[in-house]
Amino acid sequence: MAATATVVPVVVMTLFWLLIGAVAPFLVPKGPNKGIIQLMLILTAICCYTFWALAFIMQLNPLIGPSLENTTILAIEWNWEDFHRGSASK
Repeated sequence: MAATATVVPVVVMTLFWLLIGAVAPFLVPKGPNKGIIQLMLILTAICCYTFWALAFIMQLNPLIGPSLENTTILAIEWNWEDFHRGSASK
């Protein structure tokens, strides 16, 4: 199930930006700025896809990171108890 939650957005976004970067430049009408518009579409697709991919990858770590056991949570709570009391009184 976790694999599907990761694969679907990657496939959808890859196809979307592939259409923008690979198909849309061929649909640009003839004119004096055709080459510039094609380049703009390709570079926009590359930059937006790269930004999305990096943001998506960075968000995966907390989602699939290690899970804390109850004993670990209790130990953290016990160790940080004085810290929270001390900062609240200041």
